[in-house]
This record gives sequence, structure tokens and C-alpha cells, in this order.
Amino acid sequence: MANANYTVKNVDSFIITGFDYVQNPKLLGFLILVTYMLILLGNSINLCIILTARHLHKPMYILICNLAVVDIMYSTTCSTTMISVLLVEIKTVSYYSCMSRAFFYHLGDVTECLALTLMALDRFIAIRFPLRYHSIVTNLRVILLILLTWVVGFGVMAVIISVADSLPYCQPVIRYVFCEDPSLLRAACVDPEPYFFMPVILSLWLMFGQLPFILCTYAVVAYSVTKLSNTSSKKQMINTCSSHLIVLFSYYGPKVVSILLTRIGVVLTLTERNALLIVSSLIPPLVNPTVYSIRTKEIRKRLSDVFGGKKTFSTNSS
Repeated sequence: MANANYTVKNVDSFIITGFDYVQNPKLLGFLILVTYMLILLGNSINLCIILTARHLHKPMYILICNLAVVDIMYSTTCSTTMISVLLVEIKTVSYYSCMSRAFFYHLGDVTECLALTLMALDRFIAIRFPLRYHSIVTNLRVILLILLTWVVGFGVMAVIISVADSLPYCQPVIRYVFCEDPSLLRAACVDPEPYFFMPVILSLWLMFGQLPFILCTYAVVAYSVTKLSNTSSKKQMINTCSSHLIVLFSYYGPKVVSILLTRIGVVLTLTERNALLIVSSLIPPLVNPTVYSIRTKEIRKRLSDVFGGKKTFSTNSS
């Protein structure tokens, strides 16, 4: 129970202590910095390529743009804190900065999941209803659905972070590697368990609501692809869907591993939990732009045109 002498927001900053036992903090910081720079580079390239090529202004590429924006936000909120702690040795994060970072970190988590759901639906409609695809999936509808996912994300996270903001903090130490809701709840001078209810419900929805739905759509897609008679169309669909599946498993993989380890009774140390948290936060934003730039024919061609020096802007805009 909270001490009656403590009041809400009685700390003005938090101290990140999750890296205190790392043997080579500078090396780890350098690796995170390089990873973060690659994330920014890869997602920025995809955004620029799609935004500047009018022939890529299609629903699937709008969804890829949305995913790139989410990845940049998602990785920035956690990477900048870790880089600051490890390389600059600034462990202190102001109270409101920590709350806002936690908000945008989890907002990225929710919107990434919803973005993957929209991408799965896009492929499902494209393969199950190919003749009606362009009438069902329009740019306007895709943009509206994307806006809806952001509104849902903002609403959910506003409620969850407002709970963390209302708690009394009698010691400013965060034992994890950046600001996120569970670390804030554990830093409060209250029993944190009752306050985990909403985050747990959200996690269950993302893991056991969205993931099975996405897998079911791809199962239907896979079955439909086997029925295609055109070999070229079949290869194209397999290539596109495999790209989506790689992105999907890079996001859900670390989360599933964490749940499985917990279910079989493996007790993770704080260092192991932090390592898994870092991997789950940085690998998806790193994998996503790489997969789409390498495995998507139009983006790959655009990349080769731009870096090969071909002047395609005039032809694309006509």
C-alpha cells in the first residue's frame, strides 16, 4: 500500500538502472546505435521511394508506409533512451519525458499489430476476391482504416498511461532498460499487480485475438494460392505473402517465446528479460524495411533505378 505521506508525481525524474550489470555497455550501446541508424535509414528509404513514385500510390504500399512510420516511432522511443544511458551515460529521464516515451512506445506496439492485421486483410481480399479487389480496397478506405487504428491506439494508451501517471512514486528507480508501462508500475510505491489488469487484457487481445485472426487469413490465402492455375501469379502471391509472414513472425516471435518460457516454468533473470525486451523492440523495425525493399518487386526496381542513376521521375508522374 502507498504511504500516506507520498503524493502523486512526487518524483521529477526516473533513473534507468537496467544496464548497471552489463559488462560492455559501450559495445552494447554502439550495437543499438548502429541498429537504430539502420532502422531509420531503411524505413526512411521505403517512405521516400513510395511517396515520390506515383505508380506506388496503391493500398498495399500505403500500408507499408504506415508500417514504416510506426517502426520509426516504436524504435525511437526506446532506442534514444538506451543510447543515452549506454553511450552518453545519462541515466536520468524526466518524469513527463518517461511517461510520454512509454505512451508512444506502447502506441507503436498496438498500431504495429493493427497494421499487420490490415496488411493480412489486404492480401486476403486480393487473393480471395481478385476481380473485386480494386473496388473493395481503395486508397481512401485504406487511409481511413489506418487513421482508425491510430485513434484506437491513442485511446487505449491514453487510459493505460493515465493510470501509471496517477500512481505515487516514492523511489525513482526503473530496473528495466527504458520507459514502458510495466517498468513504471513496478517503480510505483503501491502493489503493482492490480494495475496490470488493463495491460494484460491488451496483451491477450494482441496475442490471442489478433494473431490467430491473422494466421487464419494467411491459411485461407495459402489454400487459395494452391488452387491458382497460373504459375506466374502463384509465384507472385507466394512471394508477397511470404514477405508479410516474415514481418509477422519477426514481430510476434519474441513475444511468443517469452510467453512459452513463462508457461513452461522458466524463470528469467532481470538481464534476460531486458535482453528479450531489446530484441522484441528493435528486430521488427529492422526486419520490416529490409524485407519489403528486397522482396517487393516494385520497391526493389525503384531502388535500382534511383541508385543506378535512371531518371524515372518523369515517366512515373505521367
